[in-house]
Amino acid sequence: MAVALEIHQLKKHYGSLVALNNLELSISEGEFFGLLGPNGAGKTTLIKTIIGLARRTSGSIKVFGKDVEKDYLYTRKMIGVAAQEPNIDHYSPIQRVLEFQGGYHGMNKNDRREKALALLKQFGLIEKRKAMFKFLSGGMQRRVMIARSMMGSPKILILDEPSAGVDVEQRHELWNALRDVNKQGVTIILTTHYIDEAEELCERIGIINKGEIELMGNPQQLINKYCDQYFMVNGEKRKTLEGHDVRDVEVKQGSLEEVFLKVIGKSMHECEQDSEASKDVSL
Repeated sequence: MAVALEIHQLKKHYGSLVALNNLELSISEGEFFGLLGPNGAGKTTLIKTIIGLARRTSGSIKVFGKDVEKDYLYTRKMIGVAAQEPNIDHYSPIQRVLEFQGGYHGMNKNDRREKALALLKQFGLIEKRKAMFKFLSGGMQRRVMIARSMMGSPKILILDEPSAGVDVEQRHELWNALRDVNKQGVTIILTTHYIDEAEELCERIGIINKGEIELMGNPQQLINKYCDQYFMVNGEKRKTLEGHDVRDVEVKQGSLEEVFLKVIGKSMHECEQDSEASKDVSL
């Protein structure tokens, strides 16, 4: 299987700040890969260096064997990006939003329209094609952003917090849409604060902290390796059944959240609280 993205000894410095430190990463074509980490860990900087919005300090980044700086036009065409924050004309009908994006890829009018309608149908938005972006629900807005990123038929799709602020039902609808995209052979790189999302969707996950990938692997394999089994005895967590009057018992194992806690030293929720606190102080 071809390597879609290969990163070797990647460093990115902002003055004295080390944002990425000898980062190593290899993602296969067609893989669904999740990137987890606290705010400030380097996720956003990594995305920016991959798509050319930030120049690396040293190291290499290759997309299907081509260097992202030396062969920028080629590699950029290979990548679709759905950012966390909407950067869309809020008062444009969503079909027009997609067709306009198609113009950036050199598509003629008929091809733009055909592609836009196909993507709107794929993402369950065809009935809303004339609706303005501003008046869609949060979940629908996310789907529009992802559909727009697919207008150029990318081989790699980078999603930055695609379900942030989306309710549970629409999250699951989004998950199904992403699974369909991945089944078409598109390599997906997902950053998320929802650990259950990474566990549900991703074949492999990487945990990034302080600019380095500290842990990488299949979610279940990581759970098996880093989490102990335990017993729920009469509603209480126990490591052994010995000495207990057992009326009700269930064998359980840890979660990806527990793996994250062991690697980072904090839960994802605690990381988010720290981030919000730092924002309040800066204000």
